[in-house]
Amino acid sequence: MTAQPADRVEDAQDEGRPSDDDLITAWGLVSEAMHSIQPKLLRGITPDGKDMAGPWFEVLIRLQRTPDHRLPMSRLAREVSLSTGGFTKLADRLEKEGYLERHNCAEDRRVVYATLTESGLTFISAARDKHVERLHEHVLTPLGAEGVRQFATIARTLRDSSS
Repeated sequence: MTAQPADRVEDAQDEGRPSDDDLITAWGLVSEAMHSIQPKLLRGITPDGKDMAGPWFEVLIRLQRTPDHRLPMSRLAREVSLSTGGFTKLADRLEKEGYLERHNCAEDRRVVYATLTESGLTFISAARDKHVERLHEHVLTPLGAEGVRQFATIARTLRDSSS
């Protein structure tokens, strides 16, 4: 690792901004925290006590929390950071398990909706309850209520600034 030029360190400190190294460290800590905590949040949360893959959970929970439990597949792919091809494979597996169905949009033939089935709704509802228990343990307990609110505000700001 190379040191920062002295003038850049002084400029950052003069302006009250974090140094480049402080910024790199802060982002590294966010990344480490997410990689450390994410598996704990999905461990054993299926109704039969098995771990759930992150993309499965993200897709199913987004559909559960959406009116009519349906979203365009292209939007879901974007929101869970998968390519359209990668999302199609995931949707194939979720459909094979009976958790979602695909429906064509009557107004626009290019749009295909992923819709949560009754079985999918039952499955993700049970998984959500266990996920919330893990969130209490691994997020709320260490951060506290105010910390969770601050974290959500910060995460939303970062997400929205990249749109």
